[in-house]
This record gives sequence, structure tokens and C-alpha cells, in this order.
Amino acid sequence: MAKFQAIKGTYDVMPADAPAWQHVESVIRARARAFGFREIRTPEFEDTALFVKGTGEATDIVQKEMYTFTDKGGRSLTLRPEGTPPVIRALIEHGALKESPCVKVFYLAPMFRYERPQAGRLRQHTQFGAEIVGAESPLADAEVIALLFTTLQRLGLSDLTLRLNSVGCPACRPAYRDKLVAHFRPKLETLCGNCRERIDRNPLRILDCKADRDKVQDAPAAVDSLCPSCAAHFERVKSLLEALAVPYALDKTLVRGLDYYTRTAFEVASPHLGAQDALGGGGRYDGLVEQLGGDPAPGVGFGAGLERFLLAIRNQGVPVPAGQRLDVYIAALGMAATVKGAELSGALRGKGYSCEQDLQGRSLKAQLREANKLNARYVLVIGDDELAKGSASLKDMDTHGQREVPFAELANNIEAYCECSCQG
Repeated sequence: MAKFQAIKGTYDVMPADAPAWQHVESVIRARARAFGFREIRTPEFEDTALFVKGTGEATDIVQKEMYTFTDKGGRSLTLRPEGTPPVIRALIEHGALKESPCVKVFYLAPMFRYERPQAGRLRQHTQFGAEIVGAESPLADAEVIALLFTTLQRLGLSDLTLRLNSVGCPACRPAYRDKLVAHFRPKLETLCGNCRERIDRNPLRILDCKADRDKVQDAPAAVDSLCPSCAAHFERVKSLLEALAVPYALDKTLVRGLDYYTRTAFEVASPHLGAQDALGGGGRYDGLVEQLGGDPAPGVGFGAGLERFLLAIRNQGVPVPAGQRLDVYIAALGMAATVKGAELSGALRGKGYSCEQDLQGRSLKAQLREANKLNARYVLVIGDDELAKGSASLKDMDTHGQREVPFAELANNIEAYCECSCQG
């Protein structure tokens, strides 16, 4: 009989791996809270037009990578390939920007892209994203960058590089676009097929091409074509990053892969990821809210994959806290003891302790092995002798000390016995 397996490009997080995920997620939530971001959750599928219009019809995401289907009502829907357009759609739909002129939100959510699976790059990945909508201030740019950078630092990652650039605005980008076309047109035959298509449609994307990395280094830099307003904004972003103690490196070829970016573009990279070294990145998108049907409002944000966080943590050898250990394992021998164990486990759980009880009627030796496997702090042994005496044997698995505890006292004063240091 054929065995089912996870779909290519997807994965299972097994119980042994879950503590590492929980650790990363808890650090993310703590840092987001420290920066004043509140959590937002959006549906996993949206109207396809949201991504065509928001992400950009000419992007690789829309052209090649979306999971799109027609539902039973004949509507074209798409599994969420990135987080920003759904967040903007939700803020517009619920009038969030009318309630508050500036909104700061973050999310932890699965994204879906049909692409060639490789280490840290999967068809389903979990994204940490953050958005500040309604603030034109360069401080908003610096804050989202600092949130991503310091979160990675709190996770124990080192040797991080923040790549920073400005891609200008609708006022100054046309002139820069013309410079790029003039630069690359004579070299068109040496570029890859994708870049030859991009030269007329979106020449900035040539700078983002992995196949032609060696051919873009001498291209004109966007920062040399910025209008006075964009140049001033970029200078303030850099000075604010310095004030926040976030080091950066200028990268004139950094444009990111989405059409809606304006002004600031950034990404954070780690040498512990190999050639595909980006942990996450983002930028400013001052026209996106209006483009998606809202009143004009500036925005800035980022997206970062948790799988890449975990890969960098593992490759760098950063220790990850183990999951919370089991407080009490109840080893019961016989049905009467099992009933008494169930009664005591209910009392333990009612006091906030984690508690497991044998479900298979195994021998005491096998149950103790299971308690060790579960890293239980205490084992409560109940058999015929314990039932006759009205007490259980409480074993400290760290000190190997053991003591008799009356059932009534254990039920009424669980904390004292479980927190004591058992005497041998």
C-alpha cells in the first residue's frame, strides 16, 4: 500500500523540533511588544487580484509562484504568497487608519509560493512580518529595520549584515530607470532571458537577478539619482540607524523583488546560510495603500522566514532552550491505582502542573523509562501497597530521592510536595 508523504516543498514540525520553533516565536513576540507592535492575523487565501495589483503583475511571485485556484463560486483565489497586501487590505477594510493615523502591526503566518525547494526556501514557509502604516517619518524605517535586526541578535545570531539602499520615488525613479536602460541595452545579449524581458518592463529588477550578479556591479546607482526629498529621507534613515546602534552597509544593487517599494530598501543577511544568505528584508511602500483602494498613506515593513532563522541558528551552533519539562509522571500499577492516579493527575493539573499518566498498562520499569524519556521532574508511584497505606511514593528524578506522601496531603498541598527537595 502506498504511503502518503508531505507534499514537496512542505514539512512537518515534529514534537522534538517544536521547542526550537516556540523559542523563536517567543523572542519575536517579545521584541514586537517592546517596539509597540500589535499582532494581526489575516486569511490564508485572498482574492487573486489583491496580489496582482498589490505585489505587482510583473513580479516573479505573480508571474510564476502563486498557488491560484477557482473556487466553487467561480472566484479566482490565491494562497497568500506574501504578507503586506493582505495586511493593507485588512487595515482598509476595517477602517484602522481612520481610528488611528499610524498603525504598527506584526504577524507570524504561513506563506505559499510555487518555487524550487532548497534549504531555507520552501513552498510553504512561516513568515515574521511587521508593518508601520501612516508614518512618513524616517524613524518608521529605522524602527522596522531595528526590530528585525535586534530580533535576530536576541536569537543569538552574529555576523549579521544589514544591506541598505534607496530606490527613490515616482518623482526621481523615471530618470534612474532611463539610466539603467541606457546602461544595459548595449549588453542585452549577455544577460539572462529573464533580464532581457525585464529591460523594458521593469529594469530595476535586473539588479535583483541572481544569474547576472557579476554583470550589475557597474550599473548606475539609485542613490546617485535621488531627488532632494528622497536623498534627505535616506540620510535621516542612516543617522537614525546609527542612533539605534544598528550597523549597516550600503548596497547600490539592492532593490528587493516587489514592485511597490519606494525609497528605503533593506535586507539582513547571515554568512551561515550559504549563497542564499538573506534572513529577511523589506522597505518603504508609500503608494500601496492608495493603490489597494484606501486613502493615501505611507507605509514601511519587512518579511522574514522563520525557517531561515532556524537554519542559521543551527548552522551557527547557537544553543536553543529545551522545551518545558514535564512536572509529574504518574506510574500506576493496576486498575485501582490507575483510578487513584487519574484523581491525583486532575488535582495536579488543576494547580497548574503538567502531568502525564501511563496509558498502556506497562510495568513499573517501563513506566520509569518513559518518565526519563519525557524528562519528568517527579514520578508518583502508585501500586497495591501504596493504595493500602493511603500514600504514594514521590520520586525526585534529579536527586533520586524518594518519600512517602499521603494521598490526602498530596491533593491538598501539592505545591509543597512537588517543590520540596525529596529526602533519600
